[in-house]
Amino acid sequence: MIFSYSRLFEFTQSVLVKIGCPEKDAQLAADVLLSADLRGVDSHGVARLSGYVRLWEKGRINSKPDIRIVHESPSTAVVDGDGGLGLVVAPYAMQVAIEKAKNAGTGWVAVKNSNHYGIAGYHAMMALEHDMIGISLTNASPLVSPTFSKERLLGTNPISVAIPAKEQPPFVADMATTTAANGKLEILQRKNLDAPLGWVQDKEGNPTTDSNGVKKGGALLPLGGDREHGSHKGYALGAIVDIFSAVLSGANYGPWVPPFVAFLDPDPNPVGEGIGHFFGAMRVDAFRPAEEFKTHMDNWITRFRKATPTPGNEKVIIPGDPERELEAERRISGIPLLAPVVEDLSQLGDRFGVKL
Repeated sequence: MIFSYSRLFEFTQSVLVKIGCPEKDAQLAADVLLSADLRGVDSHGVARLSGYVRLWEKGRINSKPDIRIVHESPSTAVVDGDGGLGLVVAPYAMQVAIEKAKNAGTGWVAVKNSNHYGIAGYHAMMALEHDMIGISLTNASPLVSPTFSKERLLGTNPISVAIPAKEQPPFVADMATTTAANGKLEILQRKNLDAPLGWVQDKEGNPTTDSNGVKKGGALLPLGGDREHGSHKGYALGAIVDIFSAVLSGANYGPWVPPFVAFLDPDPNPVGEGIGHFFGAMRVDAFRPAEEFKTHMDNWITRFRKATPTPGNEKVIIPGDPERELEAERRISGIPLLAPVVEDLSQLGDRFGVKL
């Protein structure tokens, strides 16, 4: 089924208000969540709304958090999210990083005591309108096995970097440090499809194409899938995100990260507070004149667009191109939702008296 952005926004905002979020927070959270659907990251959009409600019902999300800075220097800060929606905590923290960068050239903010924050790209892109480079990292549910391990010790731990240009659209990289995010598995599960080889291993550590493999005790694989294809690099990237997001901030890290998924329970002996994020904002003119930099970014992007494509491919794309093009299309034609997602949202709406 196809839904307009405005209809899904109104529905999402209304549900969040019903669980106690102030109107302003509900609007912001809906904006972050729907940005994923607009950009084609369907695994992190309204399909996850019921997951946030479930965590709220279990007392794991504070709908009225007192988000605050608990430690800072001229260019750095640690933010305590007070158990709030990551969809609200993360934009607050990124704005702190931007304000720090305005004064110091760069701003760096680590966050503890938060929850799942939606797509990493939303927060990184906040820096673009200020002629800044934005960086967004977060740790996540421990569903990923390090290279050579059967244990689930890391999350999908995404990285996003947004870089402004002049005439060209911005460069926006937004990626998990696993071969595929868990949300991609959830989409395959709704469609009753297998996963590609290299995404998942079973509970014994053997490769599997079962899209329910993680629920059955298996694990997601680091970027690369196996050592021969570079999984040790994906493992290292995921570890860096975990350390920056949590060891630095005082959040839970590794296998202690409170899971978003329903089939796992939080560790009863946490090593920190909530989920952790890390944000950076870098003023371009702290390095060279902004217009000069953006002109050269245009040149960089243009040259890469002109790269000779391999057989069977039409063109070389720039990170952020597919999402930007899909957003332009979906703002006009609407957002497609799979039948299981529509059913889930309808049931959620019935519970709270909100019509989908």
